[in-house]
Amino acid sequence: MKTDICTISNDKSTFNTIFTEVEKSAEYNKLPKKQALQLRLLAEELVGMLPELLEIGSGNFWIENNGSDFELHAAIKAERLSLYDKEDILAISKSGVNAASKGIINKIRLVAEGMLDGYIETSNVSVGAEYYNFYDMGASVPHIYNDTWSNAWSLNSYKQYAGDNKESEAWDELEKSIIANLADDVIVGVIGKKVDIIIKKKFA
Repeated sequence: MKTDICTISNDKSTFNTIFTEVEKSAEYNKLPKKQALQLRLLAEELVGMLPELLEIGSGNFWIENNGSDFELHAAIKAERLSLYDKEDILAISKSGVNAASKGIINKIRLVAEGMLDGYIETSNVSVGAEYYNFYDMGASVPHIYNDTWSNAWSLNSYKQYAGDNKESEAWDELEKSIIANLADDVIVGVIGKKVDIIIKKKFA
């Protein structure tokens, strides 16, 4: 089943349609209260990363499910200025403080931003004074997920990277993250100037 496709923009009132579709999907599929809440929490995590992405374009949101397998989809298309025009690439905090790389949600958003503006054509990306290798941090062979993607990033791959050192900040962030603990996977894939974010959840 696929829900209605909702248009989302940097007008945050459009995010209400995301929660409406989540509630409709949970009700239609007769999800128990706990599972419906988990689906809502995952949608809230997704919404948390959208405002900055939608600064340069618009997008669509929908839910797909096959039985107990659910996917939350957000597809964002770059339409306006390049992120290269910003003084500090990928650091779009309103306070001007570069906190872009802290926390799992911000890392997923950072990857999506990089894909939207073509940063992740090579493995290494500079974020302010910090340097990241996205291929060590979850970037994967595209055909694992979708033959049409030119690049892809997976939360599960990132977990493997972080799991090699469970004393690391990366592992600590994963343990504290709602999305890392609730989602079965989060995939970020890109085709041209459109980035797809897919949150996967299989209910028992």
